[in-house]
Amino acid sequence: MSGNASRNLSIPFQDKTDSTIVAQNTSAQPFVKWAGGKRNLLNAIRERLPAEFNNYYEPFVGGGAIFFAIADRAKHAYLSDNNLDLVITYQVIKADPTHLIARLKEYAASHSPDQYYRVRATEHNPIDAVEVAARFIYLNKTCFNGLYRVNKAGKFNVPIGSYKNPGIVNEENLMDCHKALQNATINYHDYKDINPKPQSGDFVYLDPPYHPTADDYFTAYTKENFTEQDQSELRDYALELHRAGVKIMLSNSKTKFIADLYNDKAFYLRTVQAPRMVNCKPNQRGAVDEYLITNYKTDV
Repeated sequence: MSGNASRNLSIPFQDKTDSTIVAQNTSAQPFVKWAGGKRNLLNAIRERLPAEFNNYYEPFVGGGAIFFAIADRAKHAYLSDNNLDLVITYQVIKADPTHLIARLKEYAASHSPDQYYRVRATEHNPIDAVEVAARFIYLNKTCFNGLYRVNKAGKFNVPIGSYKNPGIVNEENLMDCHKALQNATINYHDYKDINPKPQSGDFVYLDPPYHPTADDYFTAYTKENFTEQDQSELRDYALELHRAGVKIMLSNSKTKFIADLYNDKAFYLRTVQAPRMVNCKPNQRGAVDEYLITNYKTDV
């Protein structure tokens, strides 16, 4: 994946945002489970946010825990990811949650192991955006540990989870997410394709695939791996943003490689503890040290 080629594509919902809409303070929560999600780090991240910022950029949006927590603070949010199905799902929730909820109810009514593996094996048509989103959420809510993982061919390959009530449809939260996303632009592209404005007070939060530690057992969120070369290119991009006057925060694992990579006077490294509940070995789930890296001083 070195080089991170642009992934701007024609996708079902061309995102349009009414600039007159004011960001709403909702109780929205992430609509999918996401390995590496930041719900358990919200307090630590909130404490280290800039006191004020203009537009908010999150180019590795994943489950969107940080966005949903601070959506009402940003003038406008720009969310992106290089997982196409995830981006389509965000766009469907923003544009057409009613049909998505109806399709999810159909999935929930007929859920079974046979259905799960049939849906998992079925190639989906990316033009049918509602079906892409419904399939994505259904598999996420019913697979083992809510883990999103693909093989080298880009096919989702996680086995079914053993849930009595997997919570396939959360209508209230999907509508809360729909409201929060009205003040967001959602795109499928590489992190280098964002366009924060220098010296304008824009803020960028970067949450890339983490540098692996000894306890990690997967990093396959997309069919490409995020290599050490990619980590180095991301650091270089963070330096570009810093030199342009854009405030940034970045999350990553606490490893010597990351510490050495960000050993620059532009960056401030802080250690935080993050609970990690997604691991194939239950006895290895628990709090782990991570870095929160900023290019500005914080009071914490």
